Amino acid sequence: MKMVTAIIRPEKFDSVKSALEASGIYGMTISEVRGRGAQKGISLQFRGKTVPVDLIPKMKIEMVVKSAEVDEVIRIIREHGRTGKFGDGRVFVMPIETMCKVRTDEVDPVDQ
Repeated sequence: MKMVTAIIRPEKFDSVKSALEASGIYGMTISEVRGRGAQKGISLQFRGKTVPVDLIPKMKIEMVVKSAEVDEVIRIIREHGRTGKFGDGRVFVMPIETMCKVRTDEVDPVDQ
């Protein structure tokens, strides 16, 4: 099993979520986060003044999927989260060693 973490633009979240659901992937944890990358923030016009915004609002999607599903999940996130501009986000994939259910103390098998 792998943990896929994606940081995407908030306006692309619904599109990504719908595409993942259409592909049978429902379990995810969502966080509203702020950050910056290569663009180093942006400048906005507010009441006639230019205001620098150092940290940009983003959505963080975390999901644990079978190893065989990782490529499909990445493809969906990239296809439906892309605008073609700086700040579209990143996808990270990490191995999962153990999964335990809190309610039942059951340890789920993790595929290799």
